[in-house]
Amino acid sequence: MSRGGRIILINGTSSSGKTTIVKGLQSALPDLWLEMGIDRFAYALPGRVLGEPTWPQLFRYVRPDGEPDGPFTIETTPLGQQFISGIHGTAAALAEAGLNVIVDHVLLEQAWLDECSRLWAGFAVLVVGVRCPLDVVQQRERERQDRTLGQAEAQFAVVHRWADRYDVEVDTSVLTPDEAVARISSALTTTTRA
Repeated sequence: MSRGGRIILINGTSSSGKTTIVKGLQSALPDLWLEMGIDRFAYALPGRVLGEPTWPQLFRYVRPDGEPDGPFTIETTPLGQQFISGIHGTAAALAEAGLNVIVDHVLLEQAWLDECSRLWAGFAVLVVGVRCPLDVVQQRERERQDRTLGQAEAQFAVVHRWADRYDVEVDTSVLTPDEAVARISSALTTTTRA
């Protein structure tokens, strides 16, 4: 038997369509669902911590051999690790208070998923993978102009490493936002785990 509120964990790269799906779920689901995630928490930090459009005190973009441009990997700083743990703990506290929570996430490390599993044990949790081909997220990233170019590519190789843990997956290159929301809503009624 699950306790408290429910949690939907939505995982995918930047520019994959997660935020659009979250807003759609909030509109479509009959109960109240709070949205929280990396972006919302990051913008709660003082401006001196954030560089636009990167957050260098939380995540470092590391280019091979010190190259000034081209592909990079993302490393989480110690402050970034605290920040991510805070998001996970906040979701647990909100669910414990009986509130439903949608966590908009980019799972870059196995330890993050393990922490979610540990902190959210006993709650009804639906784990959603939001997929989108690399060329599509890159095009969206260019059009948005509020992300570091290459961020989605850096996340792409690692974000779905744990796909065997998904309860449902949606591909935003072939599904409309409404179709993705309908698929997730259906899964919410049939496959949430406690």
